[in-house]
Order: sequence, then structure tokens, then C-alpha cells
Amino acid sequence: MTLALTGSTGALGGRVARLLADLHPRLVVRDPARAPDLGGDVVRASYGEQEASVRALEGVDTLFMVSGAEAPDRRAQHRAFIEAAARAGVSHLVYTSFSGAAPDATFTLGRDHVDAEEAIAGSGMTSTVLRDNFYAEMVPLFADEAGVVRGPAGDGAVALVSRLDVADVAAAVLRTPAAHRGAVYELTGPEALTLAEAARRAGAPLGRDLRYEEETVEEAYASRRAAFDAEDWQLDAWVSTYTAIADGSVSRVTGDVERVTGHPARTLEDALRGA
Repeated sequence: MTLALTGSTGALGGRVARLLADLHPRLVVRDPARAPDLGGDVVRASYGEQEASVRALEGVDTLFMVSGAEAPDRRAQHRAFIEAAARAGVSHLVYTSFSGAAPDATFTLGRDHVDAEEAIAGSGMTSTVLRDNFYAEMVPLFADEAGVVRGPAGDGAVALVSRLDVADVAAAVLRTPAAHRGAVYELTGPEALTLAEAARRAGAPLGRDLRYEEETVEEAYASRRAAFDAEDWQLDAWVSTYTAIADGSVSRVTGDVERVTGHPARTLEDALRGA
């Protein structure tokens, strides 16, 4: 099996690459200088460059596709790369999606993911879809300098998943892709937490005091518009992170992490300790 990985210069893809180093995967990256040195092939291509992607993927049987960076044209980039993979002869594609992926997903970027899933389904390749919840490691990054996380999340809950667990699942799937052909895994942590609970618990392993303060949707847009020079689509994505928690879209807890990896999903505290 010839295996290719995207995203190896990032946190998720980099961990997957290290877990699979013994398979000598081909690393498909935008900047080869930043790729981890695993002793295998490193080729340059980006999702929007279809012909370069076709060349980069020639001879590949199984492909790990980490979803692209947030961008107004992300759907077009995803579709171009998926088409390139099919043209190059890739047999099986493993894609990192979102647990609330749907055409009408509250979290607006979840709509990009279902579009990619639809493109994969129509590509002729077999696939495994990893529908990740929001990453547990992101909770502290939502806090301001005073340790306050603000947003319109209400009393809704979120089944935060550790990025480490997503990488473990991806590595297990990529080692035996035939065993996971056609599967859709919803990857969550072991429990659903309100954002107030998550902020409070996230502080302990970091040695910080974190807390959550409620905002209205209008206040959330206003505060982010004042702090950042961002386009409307980006503001929508940021605010809908919280409204997806508020309406229960991301509260479902599954056992898919343990089902695939054989180990329980990490708690929020374990995720932040890197354990």
C-alpha cells in the first residue's frame, strides 16, 4: 500500500505522520521546508492546484485528507483536490470532517464539510469519514488575557474531542483502510460539557483561572467585529461555534474513539496535558 498524508505541517497531520512513520508515507504539503523528516517522499501541492495535486498523488492507494484552512473558497479547494485524487487513481480517501456536518449546520463551516463529503461520495473512491467534534485543545485559546471565554453558548453542551484521539483514530484507520471502508466515525470526548464547565476545568492543568461569560449573539458579533478586521463569513464561523453549542448540535457523545483505537477517549484535562 502506498500511503499519502496531507496536513503534516500542522498539529493533527503532524501527529498522524509520526504515528505512521514506519509506513514511510508520502507527505503532500504546501511548504516542503516545514514537513517533518520521516525519511520518506515529500511533494509540494496545495488543494487549489489540481494539476500539481494529480502529480503529487500518482501511485497513491490510500490518502489522508485533512480539511483545508478556513477560507471563503474552501469548498472549491476541497473539490479540486478530491477530483485530483480520483484522477490520480487513489482508491481510498480518509477525510477529517465535522460532527455536525450538514447543509444547514448551525456551525457554518460544517456546511463546507458536508459539501466535501458529497464530493467524495461522487468521486468513485471508497472512503472513511472522521467527523470530529470541536477540539478540546482549543478551549484555552478562546479565552482573553483575563482568562474569560465569552460567547452565546448558553447552557448548551459540547462533546469536545482531543486532537490526540483524532490522530490515533486516523492512524488506526490508515493502517488497515479496508477494515474501515464506508465507515463514518463521529469522534467525541467521553462527556458533554457546558462551556462554563469546560472553561473552569481547562484552567487546572494549565495553572490558570478560566471562566465563561455569556454574550448575546448581537454582542458576540459586535465584540469580534471591533477586535478583528474580518469578513462576514469569518464572523459567522466564529459566532456559530458558540450557537452550535447552545442549540445542542455538538452535544452527542459516542464511543467511536474507543471502538477504533481500543483506548478510551481522553478527558478535557488529559487533552490539555498532552497525555
